[in-house]
Amino acid sequence: MRHFGHLADDVRGRLFLEPPRDFSPESGAAVLATALGATLYSPATRPSLRADIRKQAARGVVSMVLCLEDSIADHEVTGAEANLVAQLGALFEETAGAGAGAGAAFGEAGGTFEGAVAEGGGARPNAGAVEVETSTSCTQDLPLLFIRVRAAAQITDLAERLGPAIGLLTGFVFPKFTDESGAEYLEALAAAEAATGRRLFAMPVLESPELAHLETRREQLFGIARLLDKYRERVLAVRLGVTDLCSAYGLRRSPDLTAYDVALVAAVIGDVVNVLGRADGTGFTVTGPVWEYFPVQERMFKPQLRRTPFAEAEPSGEAVRQRIIEHDLDGLIREFELDRANGLLGKTCIHPSHVPAVHALSVVTHEEYCDARDILDQERGGGGVLRSAYTNKMNEAKPHRAWAERVLLRAEVFGVAREDVSFAELLSACLCG
Repeated sequence: MRHFGHLADDVRGRLFLEPPRDFSPESGAAVLATALGATLYSPATRPSLRADIRKQAARGVVSMVLCLEDSIADHEVTGAEANLVAQLGALFEETAGAGAGAGAAFGEAGGTFEGAVAEGGGARPNAGAVEVETSTSCTQDLPLLFIRVRAAAQITDLAERLGPAIGLLTGFVFPKFTDESGAEYLEALAAAEAATGRRLFAMPVLESPELAHLETRREQLFGIARLLDKYRERVLAVRLGVTDLCSAYGLRRSPDLTAYDVALVAAVIGDVVNVLGRADGTGFTVTGPVWEYFPVQERMFKPQLRRTPFAEAEPSGEAVRQRIIEHDLDGLIREFELDRANGLLGKTCIHPSHVPAVHALSVVTHEEYCDARDILDQERGGGGVLRSAYTNKMNEAKPHRAWAERVLLRAEVFGVAREDVSFAELLSACLCG
């Protein structure tokens, strides 16, 4: 899979100096964490879930979360689990084909969840585990798929019920993750991984009242950091649950405001990045919060998108600008830029219309690319300061090295835009492609 793979070859050739590179569910964790991009959530109750996954992949979605938690009612959980197992099973049959080396049914080779739990949370897949199909044959043309559970017990239960179809999964999402509840989730993930032989990643969601409340936040963050460090190789990214954080105070941002305009939320984001987003090798990828809005609601404030960047975009830049405004995407774009400025990468999305904007804005600009390469070249030569290739800023090799490394990793996954290609043109191509 690759970002912007849904665009025609000639369109990609016109837009990209360096095109996005291919990756797969078996790629390294750093690449996958960067590649998550706009992670689209979908309720697991949807009867068309299998078709939805294929349709969204064809539209450029690269990561999806199939949700068993807050997106469905409490009384729907049992039915949602059954639907999820059935839909993924059918999807697996479509992609891998019955009897095409998909691996034995769970349990034939002696892998058991009880045995995996007994081995302890730190165990990797054991010799007796069932070898689930992990080649790209069964995940080709599909997004990275995750299941958001409600409780740790669902992880091992679903892994067993899915059988070989667990080969479609990249991992699980853990809601309301704390230093106390987190250990149970991570131990269950390790057990499922050991029993199935499938590499599975964790994405904990930080959204509990203990993080919102000042008196418990510090202790929680350091406790979570210690816990995640024990399972570092299994943690793909840390996600932020801003809706739940706002809920602790009865707050909700309007479509004209970003998460950073809500002081309480901005403080939590800053502290999470401070502890868990460090660039010294101890940190993790931290993703941007959900944008809750789509069209219909009447606006109170003027749109935040200037006309100028869209003037030369093709097709009709102004038409694209109006479409963005009508879908409240100007607020999303503003928040995404603030996410990046605050150390976040990617974004949680609950509507397909959000995905093109997030991905278009994730493309590395020609200016960023030049700066990043120059900084790393200068750092390898001993450091020092130099004027940027665009002659508009100072590039200091040692302080800017970590930024440059992150930019080049993003360039590998999302590509580098040509010098004369703006984000407006990238958005136009994504929205109209």
